[in-house]
Formats: sequence, structure tokens, C-alpha cells
Amino acid sequence: MRTGAGRESTAICLEDGLLLSRREMIRQGIGCVAGVVLGDRAGIRSQAEAQSEKSKENAKARAVIQIWMWGGPSHLDTFDPKPGAGNDYCGPLNKPIPTNVEGMRIGELLPLLAREADKYSILRSMTHGVNSHETASYMVQTGRKPGDGQVYPTVGAVVSLFHGYDAGYRGLIPPYVVLTEPQGRFSEAGFLGSRHKPFATGGDPGQSRFIVEGIIAQGISDERQRNRRELLHRLDTLGQAMIGNPELEALKRCEDQAYELILGDAGKVFDLSQEKDELRERYGRNTFGQSCLLARRLVERGVRYVTINYKGWDTHKQHFQIMRRKLPEMDKGMASLLRDLSDRGLLDSTIVWWGGEFGRTPKVQWEPPWNGGRGHYGQVFSMVVAGGGFKGGRVVGASDERGEEVKERPVYPIDLIQGLYELLGIDLDARLPHPQGREVHVTAPAAERPKCGERLSEIL
Repeated sequence: MRTGAGRESTAICLEDGLLLSRREMIRQGIGCVAGVVLGDRAGIRSQAEAQSEKSKENAKARAVIQIWMWGGPSHLDTFDPKPGAGNDYCGPLNKPIPTNVEGMRIGELLPLLAREADKYSILRSMTHGVNSHETASYMVQTGRKPGDGQVYPTVGAVVSLFHGYDAGYRGLIPPYVVLTEPQGRFSEAGFLGSRHKPFATGGDPGQSRFIVEGIIAQGISDERQRNRRELLHRLDTLGQAMIGNPELEALKRCEDQAYELILGDAGKVFDLSQEKDELRERYGRNTFGQSCLLARRLVERGVRYVTINYKGWDTHKQHFQIMRRKLPEMDKGMASLLRDLSDRGLLDSTIVWWGGEFGRTPKVQWEPPWNGGRGHYGQVFSMVVAGGGFKGGRVVGASDERGEEVKERPVYPIDLIQGLYELLGIDLDARLPHPQGREVHVTAPAAERPKCGERLSEIL
């Protein structure tokens, strides 16, 4: 609101929507509205909290960092190289390299990850047979098949339910964070609703100042934010007249928490300038590298689930040119993340999950208009898991000599998801709250599941 041209008198009163965006973020991400606060004070305990307490004894992991390779990464060029398949399959990337685990070889553009192979395991026989981005993404992130009229929650939303605010989480940073924008192909929270949607930071952590949506505003200093708040309080005559009202006191606590994120210590988790330059360089001074560093800082602060939404892997054209640029970037950021988590004693309690919705066609499409591209491929692809109870230095399953079919030990998305839940201490038969009261469990009954294989006993 402005009282004169060029003259700002009540800047905090929403002239650019900043206060609303912060309150909306707190409302959706933290759920700190009067009803929730008063409900907690009355001793109301959710079903999720009770179930979480029962299963905590079995939990090995307390957090997940998901590196989501949006678009689908090539398995042949990363963690399942096939040098004997010839140029039509390998193209110029035909020299896989050994790792620090005997017998395990990975793509030649991943030398730093090769040194950390004892920390992770490769699933080389992932499969679901779907080549559509939307359907494949949904199946990989929910473990459900589409088409029954329901939108089921992703793994991150389920973790938010069983390890978030409904289960005793008290952090000001929401328990489920995505760097830097939502996956976008469907609602991550599904029928669980906005309370379990991820907080999408926006911005770019690779920039000199990371502008986090709802927390850090571009061009507005901390001093100006404090002045805005003071002005708001001076104008709030209703609040001054109703001091002691329980509902308004609850809202005041919400405001205090919001400003603690904006101006206090809680929001400083997003300030990467607090890290040494040497460490930031090790991760890579780019969006992905700094996202990996930020993910470590977030789980260190207690955030339960962080998705790094890593775009650029839908390489229908000029695949190998893109790989020569992006794979070294991925190698640097992911290897540094694994090493940093390990050095800080966090890897044992933090799952790192790498992968996308599918792989890429093993046979290169040299003809125009693709000019050396790879298409969508859900028949067989790779994923990588580390930490949180997953054993390292293992390979599960295998594809055939050209990477076109599962050769042995098929692994389906639900198999991996059930392994994640097991390590997180989430009961597979626990009931999910449904808005229509339907009986829905963490994992579907066998008759309603997509194809499934066996428990990942090799790495659990």
C-alpha cells in the first residue's frame, strides 16, 4: 500500500505480496495455524504419530536425499556401461572405468563417483516397461499404477506424514523440501493434501545470493524486513486490543516462527556463504552442486526428505554432447555429497536415492532429426542407493549385453520403495488418512500393485 507517488509509508502491507507469500509458506509447509496449535495444546495425537512411535525402534534412516534425474538418465552412459555392444550403443563413451570396489565398473565420465563406490549400490535391473514421462514418474515415485481414480502420495509425502509434523517433527523448515521447483507432472502429496506438499525453494543456490521463496526476498535487506514488521505491529490496533485471546496468540506464534525463518537462525541454513569456499568448489559452483551441498545442510538441521530436482536428462538430440557437460557436473556434486555425509557421520542415517523415471534407449538414434540421441526406455534402467542402512559396494541385478532387457533379478519401483520405507521404519500396512475415509495403506495389497519382485535383501 502506498500513500503517495514514489513515497513508501506502509511497505509491509503487501505492496509486493511478500508477507502473504511467507505466511502462505508457513501455513502450508509448517501447518502452524491456530487450529493446529490449539489441537497440539489439547493433546490431540494423530494416527501417524502413534504409528511412527511404534516403528522408530526399527528405523535405521531418519532422512532421505532424492536426486531426481528429471527426464530419465542413460543407464549405459552412467552406471551400466556396455563397451562390447559397439558404437551404435556406446557411441564415443566406450571406456568404462574401474571403481574402488573390485569388479564394479561405471561410466568413464564419473571418476569421482568411482572412488566412492564402496558407499553406494547399483540396481541395474530396474524395470516397469513404461515410456511415458508422466506415468513412469508416477509409478517410480509412488509405487502405484495409475488409473483407479486416486492420486497417491509420493515417497516424500509419505515420509512427511510419518516423520513430519504429525509425528513430532518440530523444525521450522518444513520436513519435505524440493530444490528448487516441484517435479510438476502430478501432485506430490496426492490425496494427503497441501500439508504434505514439499516446500519448493525456487531460486538458484548456485547464484551469489540464494533467493528462497518466502524466506529471502531479492533486494530487501534484513533491516527493512524488521522495519516492516514494526510498522505492522503499530498499525495492528485489533491485536493490541485483544491481547490474551487464544486464537490471536496462536497466530502470533505463527508470525514469530515466520520471522524466525526470515531473520533468525533457522533460515540461515539456506545461506551457503557460511560454508568454506574450498568445500563449495568441491561440490561445484553450479545449481546442482550447490543443491547437493544445501541438501546436506538441510538433513543436518533435521529435515526429513529433500528432493534435488535435476533437469536436463531428456536427451533426444545431441545426447553425447550433453553428457560431456552434465555428467562431470553430476559426478562432482554427487560424489562430494556422499563423501561429506560420510565425513560428518550422517551417511548411516541418511538415504541417498539417485534415478529418474526410466532410462534411455540403448541403441543410439543417429538419424535425423535426433543426430545422436537416445529416447525414453522403461524396459530396463539403473538406480543408485546409498546410506541409511543400504549396504554399499554391491550390484543388484543385470541387464543383457546391450542393456536392452533385464537379464537377471528384475527390480520394480515398489521393491525399492518398500526398501526405503523399511529403513525409515514406516509400516507397509499402516493406514493413510484419506479425505473420503477410504481404507488405503502405505503400500497396496498384492492384487492392486504393479509388478513386484522380491525384498532387496542383497543390500538391506
